[in-house]
Amino acid sequence: MTPATRAGAPAEDSDDLDVEEALALVREPKDTAASAPAPAEAPGERRYERHRATPWPRAREIAARAARSGSRRTPVSVPLAESLGLVLAAPLDALTDLPSFDSSAMDGWAVAGPGPWAVREQGVLAGHARPEPLTDGEAVRIATGARVPSGTTAVLRTEHGRADAQGRLHPTREMHHGQDIRPRGQECRNGDQLLPVGTLVTPAVLGLAAAAGYDTVTAVARPRVEVLVLGDELLTGGRPHDGLVRDALGPMLPPWLRAMGADVIGVRRLGDDAKALHKALSGSRADLVVTTGGTAAGPVDHVHPTLERMGADLLVDGVKVRPGHPMLLARTKENQHLVGLPGNPLAAVSGLLTLAEPLLRTLAARPAPEPYTLALGEAVHGHPHDTRLVPVVLRGDRAVPLHYNGPAMLRGIAAADAMAVVPPGGAQQGEETELLDLPWAAAGIEVCFT
Repeated sequence: MTPATRAGAPAEDSDDLDVEEALALVREPKDTAASAPAPAEAPGERRYERHRATPWPRAREIAARAARSGSRRTPVSVPLAESLGLVLAAPLDALTDLPSFDSSAMDGWAVAGPGPWAVREQGVLAGHARPEPLTDGEAVRIATGARVPSGTTAVLRTEHGRADAQGRLHPTREMHHGQDIRPRGQECRNGDQLLPVGTLVTPAVLGLAAAAGYDTVTAVARPRVEVLVLGDELLTGGRPHDGLVRDALGPMLPPWLRAMGADVIGVRRLGDDAKALHKALSGSRADLVVTTGGTAAGPVDHVHPTLERMGADLLVDGVKVRPGHPMLLARTKENQHLVGLPGNPLAAVSGLLTLAEPLLRTLAARPAPEPYTLALGEAVHGHPHDTRLVPVVLRGDRAVPLHYNGPAMLRGIAAADAMAVVPPGGAQQGEETELLDLPWAAAGIEVCFT
């Protein structure tokens, strides 16, 4: 795998974009066609319908930076059991020496001085009180992790010792001073910095924090997300019938967002109700509101008019990507954003990966994943002008495109390991193509569905 370096794709963490530039992207023309005199508006036409789509790499950059515009989020104290996947907001400093006492690294005998040794009758176990000191010529049975008696010069492993007829212990191989003893402070001393601010809490970090005496860690809180499912045609149970379809996004989005590190605080079904949408957005306390459907210009597409009524700032109003080009990103309040996903399921997935993932990552202070590429296992047809996101499975050093990748289909993405970023015009078999990992496919800590 090699870093993705496709020309014209700006790095998401570059410092040359601020939120005002993002706003300018939806206010100013982006190409020659857009800079031409605007045609007269047709009845019901809205200004955001004309040439407002943002290039896909730029849209992801805007989303990553948009979350930095609000005030700094207050760190929280989180129990270890609940902190997996968070980012440390304070250094993890050692609260004690590690180990906090001299201990045995192996099962065997603690010995003092040169052998042979007389062996004490009672042994030393882990977790017990400090044992009696040893004097030269003495040995005592000891378990791994037990405190070594004072006076101990080494630990003789069980398999490296033998007893003679008088019961004295002899080594079967050469020993050296301090052998198989873990000295106090070998790993760290009290007050040493173990991990800096910005460290991602992995299972290993949890183990280190617990070993160092922590019950809680100070971390960046999970972003709070509320999901608003729009559409009168959606069923919550049973088979599709009479022009009604099953809601696929209601069941899919909450666990997907949790896998991205979010705390989903609510899922509400509003139908095609402009008043209900306005009330829900006005009253939401989430850091990010995710809506499904209603982002186009149909008779019951209420997202744009509602955002205009609220005075929201449109940061991204359409993206040059297939599927999912009607997606949008808006700043609805000082510390709140909205990602409007298209209603088609795979188009909604495209919106999650394009806009929601970079924004949530920034809110959670998580590092951006290193971009990488793989060669395509077969050619992929491209859109003439837009990026395409295509589900793929990873087979060795190849990314094999999956079928059933239409905007309304989930069959392909359900079997996928990643999404291939196909540039305008398509990609040939064997061509290196950037990949976006799905959070569960990487078998990483992001798989936290509950």
